Amino acid sequence: MSENHTDNQQVPARAPYDQERAEAAVRELLFAVGEDPDREGLRETPARVARAYREVFAGLHEDPTEVLHKTFAEDHQELVLVRDIPIYSTCEHHLVPFYGVAHIGYIPGKDGHVTGLSKLARLADMYAKRPQVQERLTQQIADALVDVLEAQSVIVVIECEHLCMAMRGIRKPGATTTTSAVRGGFKNNAASRAEVLSFIRT
Repeated sequence: MSENHTDNQQVPARAPYDQERAEAAVRELLFAVGEDPDREGLRETPARVARAYREVFAGLHEDPTEVLHKTFAEDHQELVLVRDIPIYSTCEHHLVPFYGVAHIGYIPGKDGHVTGLSKLARLADMYAKRPQVQERLTQQIADALVDVLEAQSVIVVIECEHLCMAMRGIRKPGATTTTSAVRGGFKNNAASRAEVLSFIRT
């Protein structure tokens, strides 16, 4: 178990997605904001939104163990870094999008096993497709690499723009938020951490 491990939303949701209930909720929301969900332009909107939410929140029903279970015995003990992974998530406070890029780096465990590079992107996507906050999203990706892949060092940096800041409230489009999660050797060794961060910023 990694230090600073977060249990929030690590396991898949137990309840299946309820399309009918989601449609009814969207219909009620349209009434609540003063619209007529029965007018021509909105008649199919509840069903469309419910289908979209099934996709947008699909990560609630995925397991990081399944994403990372396939590994390769490469006897690799050096850095693996994937930069600029596009991510799209949904702020759990306002249910509007935030989006940006994730940079994920790790040093494999003592057995030298590595996962496929696409699996790092899929892991980020899985956790992003949930009602989220960026801080927790960053931690969950890092913790999964330690807990499931047994990586000895992990660093995750995420840079996002939040539409809850851009289109409402303070209204500051273009402002970005950067979060990081550091585990294992990268946390304990400032020089190694600085080296990885320099690769990310290059």
